[in-house]
Formats: sequence, structure tokens, C-alpha cells
Amino acid sequence: MNDHGTGFMLTRRAALSPERTALIFRDESWTYAELNRVTNRVAHGLHSLGVNPGDRVGFLGLNHPRFLFTLFGAAKLGAIFVPLNFRLTGPELAFIIRDSGLHTLVYEENFASIIDAIRKDLPVRRLICSTALDGSRSFDDLIHDQRDTDLDFPVPEDSVAWIMYTSGTTGQPKGAMLSHGNILWNNINASLAFDGLSDDRTLAVAPLFHIGGLNVTPIPSLWKGATVIVEQMFEPGMVLELIEKHRITTMFGVPAMFMFMAQHPDFPTRDLSSIRVLACGGAPVPEALIKIYGERGIPFLQGYGLTETAPFASFLPSDKAEAKVGSAGIAPFFSEVRVVDENDHEVPDGQRGEIVVRGPNVMKGYWGRPDATAEILVDGWFHTGDIGKRDADGYFYILDRKKDMIISGGENVYPAEVEDVLYQHPHVKEVAVIGVQHSRWGETVRAVVVVKEGASLTEQDVIAFAEGKLARFKQPKSVMFTDTLPRNPTGKVIKFELREKFGQPMTETEEAQPADQRAARGAGTPS
Repeated sequence: MNDHGTGFMLTRRAALSPERTALIFRDESWTYAELNRVTNRVAHGLHSLGVNPGDRVGFLGLNHPRFLFTLFGAAKLGAIFVPLNFRLTGPELAFIIRDSGLHTLVYEENFASIIDAIRKDLPVRRLICSTALDGSRSFDDLIHDQRDTDLDFPVPEDSVAWIMYTSGTTGQPKGAMLSHGNILWNNINASLAFDGLSDDRTLAVAPLFHIGGLNVTPIPSLWKGATVIVEQMFEPGMVLELIEKHRITTMFGVPAMFMFMAQHPDFPTRDLSSIRVLACGGAPVPEALIKIYGERGIPFLQGYGLTETAPFASFLPSDKAEAKVGSAGIAPFFSEVRVVDENDHEVPDGQRGEIVVRGPNVMKGYWGRPDATAEILVDGWFHTGDIGKRDADGYFYILDRKKDMIISGGENVYPAEVEDVLYQHPHVKEVAVIGVQHSRWGETVRAVVVVKEGASLTEQDVIAFAEGKLARFKQPKSVMFTDTLPRNPTGKVIKFELREKFGQPMTETEEAQPADQRAARGAGTPS
């Protein structure tokens, strides 16, 4: 395995299962032999553009087979694949593209206006669009007349396969470097925790740019010889229809997705009998939801993971879903999980501490950030920043976020990034961002603002200011005003006090009102 990376996995699977259906997208399908040939042509095409081992190749677009063509094409070449979050704004994308030093960017036509707006700020040497546009070659042109034979590039297991960007606590995202070995060992861990079958038909509807959407079911399924059905966006009624139409057996999602499906009027009547198990991450599955699906004979496999752990850090077996409600589960076969104090000493069961993870699935580090890497990877242990505990049976529970991260609809939101934007408003003196509970999204973003003397602000002013500067899931959905922010002796804002005072969820009535009509929330200059 030493010189065979992720691309070799597809080469080998195509040799073992050439006629099996690998990929389905709408009315198109590819066998493993066809998928392998297409990605070989992509690899040759990228190489002809000057992409060499170690160069970075990005992809921007909704879920599409071209995402996987580009991923495996880059892998066969020994290049590094950088998936981009299509929900980000132009400036946010420009930062990641510059930070990673992309050689080539493959993007879908519906994102052309965003790329055109930031093109002058990009170091990218080559632009490939799904269709030919001014300044960009088409994807068909990239692979036209290219050989469909395998490249003979050695790809060491410890070389970087993917750089996946995760929001940083300092307001700037960091690129987690996942090696071919990290991906391999994550999927060995997953196969020992979750019996993926070669006859599985998995639905890839969660965003593929997320480690959960990409490496929980799609990539392991392709290695197993199963079929991946790709859909671009999540819509609950459509997903229920696809499950019935394609006889879907597995699917990854966040709890909000499965809740929306259960609330859809078609849920009771759609045939869901093909589903073996639903893989769920991002937050614990509520007990009520476990029971709703359980009544249909559908179990949940829950997991806790991070981009930096590729992603499996722990998993909750489906037969323990009710007995251990709220648990993040146990460590997978080839990884270790501990709970430690501030001196990195393991704490007794039942006591709170930081969750740390060690194993061959843990990233190499952050791209171009040796200081951040040294801070978070200590003696091989990855410090997650999550506070948790372990029970007497060895099951872990996530209790809080050391770094105050907010998870909204499965998306990570770091308050510092939102705060940095809101501080640019000329009337904001101080601001702190917290997460508040939300029945659908898990949490939403709330800003607590101190207004400058003599100035006035409304909730709508603050919300409108963030539009266009932050992805929608990061934008504050509610704003509260105060005279001062609570701080400790070193000046750090005490977030738990803010959550106690300002963290109450909005009522459904308040939520339905436009922000400028929520008079009860206080607007204008605080008294």
C-alpha cells in the first residue's frame, strides 16, 4: 500500500468489479470501469495543464459527478484535492483559494459570477468550468482526446490527499491536511464499525465538500463496490422519493435533515423498507426521532467526528441508540479517545475534560500553519476543543464546546468569524456571538451588541450588515442589546454568562416576525 493512494483504490475496484454500477446522477450512470476511465482522462488532462504531484486542485459546485471525477483524477496524479464550500461568499472563497495556492480550479457554471467577481484576487493558473466561458476551459475540453489508461505515478500513503478547510477560532479558516493513509484508515475503522455491503445503494445528498458528506458513506461505498446516488441539494420530499425510487440502503445526514424528512407529509406513505441504516453526525439524534424511525424499522448509526479526524472519532452502535441516548459513542477499532485535564492527564470516568483523539485517521496538520498544528497536535493526540466525559461503560458524551463553536444545521460556525464582521459596523462598540437552541437547525447565531454612545442600531440593521459578508448559515438570525459585556480579569468575554442571560430561544411567534417588528427584543440605543 505504500505507493498506492486513494486513486489506486478506484483502479483496483474497477478491476475487481468493472460492470457493477458505481455512480448514478439523475438519468446518467457509470460502471466502475467507466468511472475509472473518466477519472484517468481527468488525471491526464490535469497533468497536461501542468498539474504535478503536490499541486492543489480545487472544486466549487453543488454535488455532482464532476466533484468525484476531479477528486479521483487529482488523486491518481498525486495532486491535492481542495473541495470548496459552495455556501461561502466571494471574499471567503478568495481567502481559501489563496491560502491553499490552488493551481487549478474546477467550478460549475452557476458559480461563474462569484468567480468572475474575485478572479483578479486569485493566484489560480487554470480555470475549468462545467461549460466553456470566457477565460475558462470547459470540463469536456479538459478530458477531450486524453488517454483513459492509468497513470504510473507513485502516491505514498503519507502524502496529502485532501485539504479540507474548517473555520478557525481566530476568524480565518484553516486547511486540515488529510493524507491518503488518513482516508484509508478512517474507512477501515468505519467498515469495522458499520457493515457496508457491496450491494449497498447510498444516497449522497449532504454536501460533498464536508468530510461527513464525503467520507462517511460515498467514498467507503465506492471502495466496497457499492452504488452511490448523487443528488445536488437536500429537499425532504425529494429525498423520500429517491429512497423509494432507487431502493436506497444507506444515507448520511445531520439530525435536522432526518427531522425534516419525518415531518414531511409523504413520510408515512413512502416505501422506506430498503433502508438498512441511517448514518448521522453533527449532533446527537433526539430520542423522539430515534423512535419515529424505529417504528419504521430504521436504525440510526450515530457518530462523532471532525474534519481533522477524517472524520470518525467515535461511533454509537445502532443497537445502543436508545440505551445511550445523547452519547457520542465509543472509539473505533484503530483509534483512541481520551478525556484529559488542562495538563493532558486523563480524568476519571464521569469527570469533565477535553476530548482528545489519536490514531492513523488523525490529520497531518494544518496547511501552512505549523504553530496552529503544534498547538492542537500534542504527542500525536489531536485536541478537539470539545469538553466531554466518559461513562463507566466507555461511552463518551460531548458536553460543551471549549471554543464556543456553534453548529447550525450541521454547519460549524465560529463566533470569532462573525464577530470580526460585525465589528466593522461603525455603530458597534462591542459584540459577542452565541448559539441559541433552535427546533429545526439545532442552533442559530445570535449577536449580543453594545452600541457606541450617541449612535443607534436596530436588530434589522445588524442582520442586514452581515448579509453578503458571511455565508447565510453564519449570519446572525437574532440580535440583543446590552450596556456591557461580561468579562473575566484578563478581558475575555464570559460566554456562559451571556448564554444564561441572552440565550433563550425565540418563540415561534417571534421567529415568524420580521426582525424590524420584534420590538420586545430592544432596538436603538440601550439605556
